[in-house]
Amino acid sequence: MESTPNIVEIAALIGDSSRAAMLVCLLSGKALPASELARVARISPQTASSHLGKMVAGGLLVHESYGRHRYYRLANQEVGNALEALSVIAPLKPIRSLRESEQSKSLHFARTCYDHIAGEIGVALTDKILELGLVREEGRDYAVTEEGMERFKEFGLSIENMKHTRRHFARQCLDWSERRHHMAGILGASMTKRLFDLGWIERMSEGRAVIVTVTGYEGFAKEFQMTFKHHELCI
Repeated sequence: MESTPNIVEIAALIGDSSRAAMLVCLLSGKALPASELARVARISPQTASSHLGKMVAGGLLVHESYGRHRYYRLANQEVGNALEALSVIAPLKPIRSLRESEQSKSLHFARTCYDHIAGEIGVALTDKILELGLVREEGRDYAVTEEGMERFKEFGLSIENMKHTRRHFARQCLDWSERRHHMAGILGASMTKRLFDLGWIERMSEGRAVIVTVTGYEGFAKEFQMTFKHHELCI
């Protein structure tokens, strides 16, 4: 007989301010050392180690050892999806400084959601490829059209190779800041990796906000007819 999911146990793991801060930081998709996560959560390395051990045991995180250092990342895409879903229903924290205000603007404009692009840019890019007929909605997923197969190939993506993975191909992910969907799944992740490889977007020095480069401005306009200035996007 199958048992029911133990939501209380997972909620207790996430429902600590220090652990939540570390989890949200790892939504960048990067693997980070315990020392960096301790700094983000504003706790001692010893306390951070205890929290990280509990989250590994609970299946939220995995770690890899490099020399004397351990690097932690989210265990899988499902953990990222769960954190993003909680962000949709969670109340927003009050902004108390100019720095927090600028960080908030950056996160709302463009950020990584585990391994795919989110924020205003992520939602607008998803809307645009729908408008161009490259994908179509199928329930909670997206399906690539014949035209999309060709356009994505020209963009440097192999749709056929993606279909052989065990991940969702192209999933609708509700964006907490835009309250609309951006694209997750292997297609969303592959598109985001391609944007990084092309130099259209770059990671900021810390956190999960990303910036659009000069090359990105030109690329989005040429490839997807998207233009934007500062934190305002025009399609």
